[in-house]
Amino acid sequence: MDTLDLTESTRRTAAVVRGVGEEQLSDPTPCEQMPVGLMLAHLHGLAHAFRDAARKIEGPTTSTPPDPAALELATDWRESIPVYLENLAAAWNESGNRRGDTKAGGQPMPAEVALLVALDEVVLHGWDLAVATGQDYEVDPQALDAVEQFCAEIPDDPAERVGLFGPRVPVPETAGQWDRVLGLAGRDPGWRPDVAGPRRG
Repeated sequence: MDTLDLTESTRRTAAVVRGVGEEQLSDPTPCEQMPVGLMLAHLHGLAHAFRDAARKIEGPTTSTPPDPAALELATDWRESIPVYLENLAAAWNESGNRRGDTKAGGQPMPAEVALLVALDEVVLHGWDLAVATGQDYEVDPQALDAVEQFCAEIPDDPAERVGLFGPRVPVPETAGQWDRVLGLAGRDPGWRPDVAGPRRG
């Protein structure tokens, strides 16, 4: 855990953000009822919240449960979201921030768990945005291993997955690692906006 670095994952997701067109903001993503614009707003908010979680900041960003109805995309999203993502990675690299307990989304948790949740969100939503807007996306190998372990440990019980993942999606036994991770996270690896309806995620 001490060697896990979010820098490369946040960089790759930031590149996807910069590649989103204004005309794509209302397009669907693999996450039900969350078009591209709302996904960007969600990414903006979580980057802020988990940056503050790394620094053990008590306040609205860490103590308030996420409210999808309150999401609003900032007018400068193409510039500000990459900055928030960069700051997120930097915060988790600051000395001592991975130790002890913190809070995110109103939920107390060990800091090392919050780090994994942040990485999971950044990596999966990077793919959500990329596949929704027709962009290439590759996951950092170290991050992929960590996200696979995190997703595999989330039980099938819907009560344990609500607000985090939809039901697991079966993938072929021959599927590659990334496809397995997407299935564990409740996503169809073959999802495309023009051939499939959105899934929860």
